[in-house]
Amino acid sequence: MRRLIRLSIAVLAYALCAALPPASAQNILPASAAGWTSTHEPTVQGMISPQQVLNEYGVVSSENSVFKHGHDSLGADLYRLKDASGAYGLYSFLRQPDMRRANFTDHASISRSRVLVLAGNMVLDITGNDLANAEPQIKQIVVAVASHAEEGSLPTLPLYLPEKSRVAVSDRYILGPQTLDQMFPGGIGDSVGFQRSAEAELAHYRLDGRDATLLIVGFPTDQLAALQLRELQENFNINGTSHPTAAPLFAKRSARLLAIVAGATNQAEANTLLDQIRMETERSWNEPVLKPEPRIELMIEGSIIGAMTICVFALVAGLSFGGLRLVVKRFLPGKVFDTKTHLQVLQLGLGSKPINSDDFYGYSAPTAPGAPVDKNLPDRVAMRIFR
Repeated sequence: MRRLIRLSIAVLAYALCAALPPASAQNILPASAAGWTSTHEPTVQGMISPQQVLNEYGVVSSENSVFKHGHDSLGADLYRLKDASGAYGLYSFLRQPDMRRANFTDHASISRSRVLVLAGNMVLDITGNDLANAEPQIKQIVVAVASHAEEGSLPTLPLYLPEKSRVAVSDRYILGPQTLDQMFPGGIGDSVGFQRSAEAELAHYRLDGRDATLLIVGFPTDQLAALQLRELQENFNINGTSHPTAAPLFAKRSARLLAIVAGATNQAEANTLLDQIRMETERSWNEPVLKPEPRIELMIEGSIIGAMTICVFALVAGLSFGGLRLVVKRFLPGKVFDTKTHLQVLQLGLGSKPINSDDFYGYSAPTAPGAPVDKNLPDRVAMRIFR
């Protein structure tokens, strides 16, 4: 009986999954952009190859489309990733040396025939001819994509890269061995600790006219970084310790960071890069991601609604209190409100009649003639306002 129930649940789950749309059919890209119509045709750029690169960066779904206007067209590939860090890595992987910074978002690059845009956990790849003239269309596509993006924290490893002698637009953020082996020589992708939740950042530098590659690997703890360095020294020619026939790699560890240089001819040359790295350890608390500030029209609308809500509450509270007082006075006259022993009188003295201070006090029982009256009792408080 239990096996039958489990089989039924499995069949139902499979049916529900089959009924859902595929991950690539998200329809995040708009149907039109500044008069250009989307045809949702496969783009020339297509998917990134190999597929392992997409998997390492955490691509959840993808979408492509072609925007046409007469004989002009724009190809758009959109990648949605698990988080903003993976999106930043894919953005850095796709960026080319001929690209310059664009102002579509905080992280956007453009060349004559290609635009890359990072928006939260989304990466937008647009191709076409002379994209500088298609800026209005690109902006509308970026706005449509950004409205679906999820913001998050970006990696901090790029902050450790030295600026001196660095080749422009050569930095890459890497989250897996397949991607690393495409970028860094020596085939060490499976040996730098990605299985231990490591992350990596690399960039190219010019050392005495030669190209050198600096790789910085960050680990969750100092102990994991030390363990990974020992494993690298056992399997590769790290600092000339073993495997002298292999190409030398020069490494240095500080706290949770491990830096490796490829392309240097000796330790002194490698140290010109390694000594520039900010190796101090920074500790910080995990903080919630701040949401973007709402638009001004929403803030004004919220202020008006809040003020109206307070007014309605004050009106309802006043009517409720006044109605309760009237009902009580109707059915219990002189017993709860305005009792004879606690009656308070306010005289403004606006007329010609002289004010008699004795009129301010009520008495629970008649007093004998000439008996003194204690006017300081708390239940016989009066207020007098003179002209």
